Amino acid sequence: MNKHNSRLQVKNRARALMIVGTSSHAGKSVIATAFCRLFAERGIRVAPFKAQNMSLNSYVTPEGGEIGRAQAAQAEAAGIEPHVHMNPILLKPAGGVSQVVVLGEPVATLSAREYYAAKDRFWLSAARAYDELASRYEVVVLEGAGSPVEINLIEHDLANYRSARHADAAIVVVADIERGGVFAQIVGTWELTPEVDRERIVGFLINKFRGDPTLLESGLRAIESRTGKPVLGVLPFLEEIRVDQEDSLSLEDNLCSNNSICEIDCETIDVAVVRPPSISNFTDFDPFRREPGVRLRFVREARELGEPDLVVLPGSKATASDLAWLRDRGFADRIERLALDPEGPIIIGICGGFQMLGDRIDDPEAVESENASIPGLGLLGVVTRFSPIKQRFRVSGSTRSGPIAAIVRGYEIHMGRTDRGPSVEPWIDVVREPSGEKIADGAVDRSGRIFGTYIHGVFDHALFCDQWIDYLRRRRGLSPIDQELRSAFRAARSDRYGSLAEALRTHVDLETIDRALDWSGRTP
Repeated sequence: MNKHNSRLQVKNRARALMIVGTSSHAGKSVIATAFCRLFAERGIRVAPFKAQNMSLNSYVTPEGGEIGRAQAAQAEAAGIEPHVHMNPILLKPAGGVSQVVVLGEPVATLSAREYYAAKDRFWLSAARAYDELASRYEVVVLEGAGSPVEINLIEHDLANYRSARHADAAIVVVADIERGGVFAQIVGTWELTPEVDRERIVGFLINKFRGDPTLLESGLRAIESRTGKPVLGVLPFLEEIRVDQEDSLSLEDNLCSNNSICEIDCETIDVAVVRPPSISNFTDFDPFRREPGVRLRFVREARELGEPDLVVLPGSKATASDLAWLRDRGFADRIERLALDPEGPIIIGICGGFQMLGDRIDDPEAVESENASIPGLGLLGVVTRFSPIKQRFRVSGSTRSGPIAAIVRGYEIHMGRTDRGPSVEPWIDVVREPSGEKIADGAVDRSGRIFGTYIHGVFDHALFCDQWIDYLRRRRGLSPIDQELRSAFRAARSDRYGSLAEALRTHVDLETIDRALDWSGRTP
């Protein structure tokens, strides 16, 4: 162990493997998830860790804390419950500042300069969280953030090499070949890496390759010649394997291109999710990808909306400004016209989207806006009052009204309370964990076509999602999906974590990584 870490050692401290990237969206989250599953399949007790996340895609842990959704997915891949120690610092950006969540609790809203000035205080929380994991698990898989060598940011960076030094981690650097210039990415990252951190680098991974990997051989040799470190593998583009991401860049593949309405056939259910600038928890809609006969798309222009079967207004970190964006981009008028058409689509708002659908949003304490009151879209008879106190609960329950009766599970993350008027009914009866508090969540209008809920992950429960898809099909005069087809389709996509681990076994030099982890005689 190096001098930096010698005073931090605890009994039975875990071995550490860190995944850093040459850029954002290089595939760090996916590859860290794959290693979590790989080690778990070997019978090794493994946990994920990311010191600092900047993400609007979050999750509520069993103890009621908020962490990045990617670490929750990595914990699932490792076969363990997510915990706030796995992502001790979560930054939720909005309007030039970020809400700072430390060990699951919001503690401040800061500009970048203010955060950098306080970073050493936040780092202590991150270091202690890592030490707690390292005392309980055999391996910790750390994920970096963005690039580890941004010249203007490296002195403030907590999530990359500072975390690696603290954990005494072996480092694997991931580069995204789809972005182009992959060899320049790798060599540039190496050249800007401090000498003390170069020693930790085991090698490089090239990610998202399509084609014949032998065409890369001269470049692979050049990388090893320049850096003295090997390319450990070339991972193919795994189109059918998706895991929860922190970065909204991962939505780009789902946007309609050329500002046109995506083509769908007459047997396909069209689910259109509006994508405002501060969209949060976009993985709420991933279950639709695992349904046969469903097209999920995210739209940024009102003209792309078309006439879908289901329109969703998603969660938002900046509800007031995203509501203004809906009006400026023509979405508000378009959604109102769709709502007035008796044959129009079902409309669902989740969390911030639920608030937007209401008559009014009051903000007397200026939580999000300088306006004390903001008119909503007026499609649900509810009124929201913002509060600086964040609500965070895991919940379970069942639908009370609406076209389907189903079990519901998920979690709440919101700042504010929404009260129903006489023109709507509650949608879902839920129990908040661990208190056991029973509440009536959400709203359904009298037409039975407009719904709102605070529950993220509401479609994750398979039966709930299945019943909604079949209901949308019945509205179109289509028969329900055959259950054998649905089961086969879902099974082909269900073992996504196992498929990721198999990709590592197939395409990556794991022996070199195992040697770097120094298993001391244990068969990993």
